[in-house]
Amino acid sequence: MQKDDAIHLHRIDPARNMARFYRLSATPGLFGDICLVREWGRIGRRGRTRIDLYMREEDAAAAALVLVQTKRRRGYRDAFAVE
Repeated sequence: MQKDDAIHLHRIDPARNMARFYRLSATPGLFGDICLVREWGRIGRRGRTRIDLYMREEDAAAAALVLVQTKRRRGYRDAFAVE
């Protein structure tokens, strides 16, 4: 995962009144570490945020891959921006 690249996923099911988002990004930290920032919640709301710190970029990329695969297995799909 490249720094400053974000992965945007969503899961929408009108029958269950479900409209969720999941955003994952990696940014450099203040002390040379990598911050893996996760944001999730209902579309249109603020949601929650969690920041995990990794010393190596490879570890952050591996963790991001596992998280994205897990979300996709649960029904999340890529969110495409409409311009």
